[in-house]
Amino acid sequence: MEGSKANIPASLQTPTSGSPRLQPPTYGNLITVLSIDGGGIRGLIPGTILSFLEEELQKLDGEEARLADYFDVITGTSTGGLVTAMLTAPNENNRPLFAAKDIKDFYLTQCPKIFPQKSCPLFPYLTKVIKALAGPKYDGKYLHKLVKEKLGDTKLHQTLTNVVIPTFDIEQLQPTIFSSYEVKKNPSSDAFLSDICIGTSAAPTYLPAHYFETKDSQGQVIRKFNLIDGGVAANNPTLVAIGEVSKEIIGGSQAFFPINPLDYARFLVISLGTGSAKAEMKYSAPAAAKWGLLNWLTSGGSTPIIDVFSDASSDMVDLHLSVVFQALNSQKHYLRIQEDTLTGNVSSVDVATKKNLENLVEVGDQLLKKPVSRVNLETGRFEISNHETNQEALIRFAKILSEEKQLRDARSPHVTHVKHTT
Repeated sequence: MEGSKANIPASLQTPTSGSPRLQPPTYGNLITVLSIDGGGIRGLIPGTILSFLEEELQKLDGEEARLADYFDVITGTSTGGLVTAMLTAPNENNRPLFAAKDIKDFYLTQCPKIFPQKSCPLFPYLTKVIKALAGPKYDGKYLHKLVKEKLGDTKLHQTLTNVVIPTFDIEQLQPTIFSSYEVKKNPSSDAFLSDICIGTSAAPTYLPAHYFETKDSQGQVIRKFNLIDGGVAANNPTLVAIGEVSKEIIGGSQAFFPINPLDYARFLVISLGTGSAKAEMKYSAPAAAKWGLLNWLTSGGSTPIIDVFSDASSDMVDLHLSVVFQALNSQKHYLRIQEDTLTGNVSSVDVATKKNLENLVEVGDQLLKKPVSRVNLETGRFEISNHETNQEALIRFAKILSEEKQLRDARSPHVTHVKHTT
């Protein structure tokens, strides 16, 4: 990538002198992707990990460094979509609305109100069955109010770096991907971030589906959305984000010139899971063989059908990317951090008691100290892939991200370089 660069359109430029905004990949060596799975209150696990990563970047580049300054695209599903919006929505100073360290406090404070815990001392199982048949477990009113209050009138095109947030449209019966790349070509998807977050978080049986519209400058409706949780389509949205980038490259975007659309070796990916239940705590075929609809909706205090499609989606994406990066001899550019030994309440998506939320923070802290691992599809277990801990891997990635940003700033004609004299 040495030598002259293609001229970048004004819409892709970040000309402000000293701006932390990331210059396009055409000025660097990598395409950087941060991905966050869905998982309800378990978003505390990646939230804890993101806080550590941002702290490492601040050690290298100063206290004002934010994750949005280093990733070409941040993608998230469900609770991961909410975290994505928090990290990329601009505040009044055009900087990220939330620092990564703020995510933990946000979840600890707000989750008990989003998922209020009601005691049911008499016939608790029967109560769950009736609620599962009658409607969603939670009405979502507090979540809707909170998200709209925090994100305000911010729209998709206004995020501080590119975002990709999957949802599923139940009227169209197909995934709807809210993408910063797509919105440049299709203004009908330029929705409020609040609506996108509510839609991608609307997990069946837990929260109500979300309807909204986008309108043109004259107030005319240009598109209608009938959305549920993006985890139906992509609980681990890493491949969705890579696909959006690849479409940009195929389409000739100058932001990626002259990168080849099949050059996965150029990608640097951090993919964060929200944890899953320990193998022996999951389900068995002899038991499930006797299940009817009610059992699939509520069994053992959980919702098996939701667990099945979310875990399957997440692990298949991880397996695919592990193989691809290994085939390209680029294993060190792909980091998947996931905990698969959760038991009891910490494996739930909605038991938002003070104790359980604090336990999830502890899970995240302990996960940092564990070795980097990969899922074995034959056994369903995560196996140690090298002797590097997740914490050590994140420190290494922080250095790569910092160097990549500095390289792009040095090469870009849109960044003013000030020479200091003594």
